[in-house]
Amino acid sequence: MEFLEYLKQKKIDAGVFRQAEPTRYAEWEKLFEEVHPESFTAQKKFLLNDLRRRYLLREV
Repeated sequence: MEFLEYLKQKKIDAGVFRQAEPTRYAEWEKLFEEVHPESFTAQKKFLLNDLRRRYLLREV
């Protein structure tokens, strides 16, 4: 699974996230490549919820 696909699954708009917080996006993308998606979710669970509220992916 790729990071963009993961963010879409979590209903986070990757483009807006990348533009608003490029440093955090790059750090998370690198970490995501190094660990299992479930491990990443466990590490970032509460932060993911906050991101979803700020960068909610709008379904077309």
